[in-house]
Amino acid sequence: MIDRLIEKIIALKNPTVVGLDPRLNLIPDHVKEAAFAEYGKTPEGAAAAFLKFNQDIIDAVCDLVPAVKPQIAMYEMLGIPGVKAFADTVKYAKKKGLIVIGDIKRSDIASTAEAYAAAHIGTTDVEGESFAAFDEDMITVNPYLGSDSIDPFFKAMQARDRGMFILCKTSNPGGGEFQDLIVDGMPLYEKVGLRIEDWGAAFRGSYGFSDIGAVVGATYPEQGVRLRKLLPHTFFLVPGYGAQGATAKDLAGCFNEDGIGAIVNSSRGIIGAWKSAKYNTQFTPEEYAQASRAAIIDMQQDLWGALNA
Repeated sequence: MIDRLIEKIIALKNPTVVGLDPRLNLIPDHVKEAAFAEYGKTPEGAAAAFLKFNQDIIDAVCDLVPAVKPQIAMYEMLGIPGVKAFADTVKYAKKKGLIVIGDIKRSDIASTAEAYAAAHIGTTDVEGESFAAFDEDMITVNPYLGSDSIDPFFKAMQARDRGMFILCKTSNPGGGEFQDLIVDGMPLYEKVGLRIEDWGAAFRGSYGFSDIGAVVGATYPEQGVRLRKLLPHTFFLVPGYGAQGATAKDLAGCFNEDGIGAIVNSSRGIIGAWKSAKYNTQFTPEEYAQASRAAIIDMQQDLWGALNA
């Protein structure tokens, strides 16, 4: 799986993943009004607006980026209609040739972990008939229940050429309350990172990276540099660029010298570009998808400028 992602990054010269995290305040009025006219101001109406918004942005950027990353919580808060919009977004993105990273951050043990794996990267058996429920290419996973919360995902990964990113050093300010604790002389996040590297040994592709990657926040550049050295075979999913305050220079240390080794997420900075001061004079609300495309191009140039500095 990781080889497919790396090859798309190289082909497009763009290590960017678009976070599809829709909220009603990010969606232009004309999109909401059309959805509400059909379904009312209901979860069904909001979910229809989410899906239309996502599809238009996917259409506008699918030739520029290798992947999208829908955050499932944004959809779950709408209940069943929202979950369906999540599933339909995944299906639409894959139809357009994009790799889908399901940002689900699941964690549990035994049969429950197996069920999460089956739902998102594996298949479910219904008395001899097999189907893929959400069918993402990769997912995010929380490791803090230990190895028996991670092992159940391996079978689904191997069976269907899928991957996952395990939380390591997250971008949020409070992450350090636990992740920075010193354990046996090193921060806990480094111990987690080394375990991720070990888990990934059996899943390495032709570029030397594993299908098991790590989430490493761009908001902690020194830690990113340190983890890049400690984890030479672990590909990074890097949140924190843009709206969370990290710059391209901050995250450059997450990459190897050849510019490979990480994919950088931006959510509000791309899907909400039409509202920002940088783009709202160039694009009308009806041109929100074009604003997202412009933000992608600017982000790509920013990243490569930092990587080639």
